Amino acid sequence: MTEAGPQRPVATLEGPACCRSGLAAPLDRSTAEDLARLLKAVADPARLQLLSLIRASAAGEACVCDLTEPLGLSQPTVSHHLKVLAEAGLVVRERRGAWAWYAVVPERLGELAAVLR
Repeated sequence: MTEAGPQRPVATLEGPACCRSGLAAPLDRSTAEDLARLLKAVADPARLQLLSLIRASAAGEACVCDLTEPLGLSQPTVSHHLKVLAEAGLVVRERRGAWAWYAVVPERLGELAAVLR
């Protein structure tokens, strides 16, 4: 032992290679960036609540006017969150008169579920 403490063995490059991890190839950069945008879009409690409300609606769609009260948020705030979800491709928007209706895009939810498997 030295005054600085116990000496540690020095690692060498000789000998057996590191254990085999069995890792597969990583996602390509484009796919990883798309998934990151998708995850960022759902990384907010209000947006997760909006997705669940729209998905659970009997018609599979919901008017923005019906989404404010259950969340206790203002219409502009709900609209902002819906815009983020739409930009990520998680919901589609249809204008009907003065109101906007939103429906979940099942394929994008499938992509999100695949990431978590």
